Amino acid sequence: MLLIGSENALEALPPAMQILKQGGSALDAVEAAIRLVESNLEDHSVGVGGWPNLLGEVELDASLMDGRNRSSGAVGALRGYPHPISVARRVMDSLPHVFLTGQGAADFAAEMGFERAETLTDIAAQEWIARVQANVPPAKMAALFQRREMTAWVALTRDPQRIAGTVDVIAIDGQGNIASGVSTSGWAWKYPGRLGDSPIIGAGNYCDNRHGAAACTGYGELAIRGSTAHTVVLLMQMGLSLVEACQQALRDLPPAPPGWEDNMMNIVAVDRDGNHCGATNIKQWDEYAYMRDDMAKAEIAKRIYVPTT
Repeated sequence: MLLIGSENALEALPPAMQILKQGGSALDAVEAAIRLVESNLEDHSVGVGGWPNLLGEVELDASLMDGRNRSSGAVGALRGYPHPISVARRVMDSLPHVFLTGQGAADFAAEMGFERAETLTDIAAQEWIARVQANVPPAKMAALFQRREMTAWVALTRDPQRIAGTVDVIAIDGQGNIASGVSTSGWAWKYPGRLGDSPIIGAGNYCDNRHGAAACTGYGELAIRGSTAHTVVLLMQMGLSLVEACQQALRDLPPAPPGWEDNMMNIVAVDRDGNHCGATNIKQWDEYAYMRDDMAKAEIAKRIYVPTT
């Protein structure tokens, strides 16, 4: 049995491993691990305490995939519910759909009995207020909050430390089944309604028992354009090794738009034999977490560095 994830999942892996050891499914373990990160008030990239959008609203995205039959569930721009990964799981289990967004996702969460909760913390609100006040002229504030002039201020999101935060978790259970999941609050100060790769199956998350699984963190728009998570799994299907597939997927990233040169991308992945790998094109983000069932605690491993242009 195996769990891997982005570095911020390190402390969440041991409780998830207990689920696997007790006979729980890979899906159960992935959901449980991600819920723990979503509850971490010190992690401003996921769940409660996530950085808000341009208008001060926390919009959460998540997706979950079952490698047995490629069943999937996802939610995007979900407001008022702190555990989007669980709402995504319920979408997968209860609907013929894969993806719900905005008000529809919130309505579904309410119908399924999830409790509403405040997701904007004082720290996140203070950071947002300071950023807006420092960059938006007072004469433009009214138009901003009336949702009439927001495009000009998207440049506020150009902060490499606040555009790439996400939590990824991939699990292989005792039956050899694989599951993967991703959750995020997205870019800080993003345009309202923006969706990155995290809730998009094939971009930020892809899983297939026959070949393996992959999940991404980084500049989500590039993973969308490159179908990066699916590319990793497809390359393994075509015969490349796990490491080769991760390397090639990074090299295959599309270029960032002019003026947005931060083409950062990180990948965690497993193959069907239980091998695991992390890869990145950013040297300083070179760690990921992993845990096998014979380990007393989760550990950190180094990602493979793959320079890209």
